[in-house]
Order: sequence, then structure tokens, then C-alpha cells
Amino acid sequence: MENEKVKYLIDMINDMDIKNKLRLAICMSKSEWSGLIYNSKENYEKFDSILKDIDEEYRTTLINFGKYKLVMFAMAKLMEMETTDQNKVALYLFNNIS
Repeated sequence: MENEKVKYLIDMINDMDIKNKLRLAICMSKSEWSGLIYNSKENYEKFDSILKDIDEEYRTTLINFGKYKLVMFAMAKLMEMETTDQNKVALYLFNNIS
């Protein structure tokens, strides 16, 4: 069953545009709620920098990530997963961006 959840979330990530992928990566890399091994300051700074380069809104204002429903839905689904599966999704997303 967990593999279905991972596949579902990976499919959702594949359908996101690059800005939403970066928003999700930023949320994941600064999150303290899970056992993600990728939530480091270095990852946050990398994704933050990339998003600032391509998103004027993000560069000039404080962003309320809550208004990005797809990103928040993906985060909620991620929170339901086991730590091992969370890390699989995070690794997939981070490699997809890099």
C-alpha cells in the first residue's frame, strides 16, 4: 500500500510546474515535522535561490504557501507516509529539480 502512495505522490510531482516543485521542495527542506534526511539548510538555500530566479512574486514578497493548494495537498499526503517513503519522495523531487 505504501508503494501506491509513493507512486501517487511522484505522479503528482511530475504533473507540477517547476515553480510548484520548488515550492514543495522549499516546504520539505525547511520542515521539522518529519524524519526527512533532506531537510537541510543547504537544500533550502539552493531551492530558495532557484525559485527567486524564476518567480517575481517569490522574490519580492513574503509568500503564503497555503495559497498553493497543490503544494499543501502534496505536503499533507507526505505527512501521512512512513519516514522511509517520505525520503523516497523527497529524493525523487530533489533529483528532479537538480
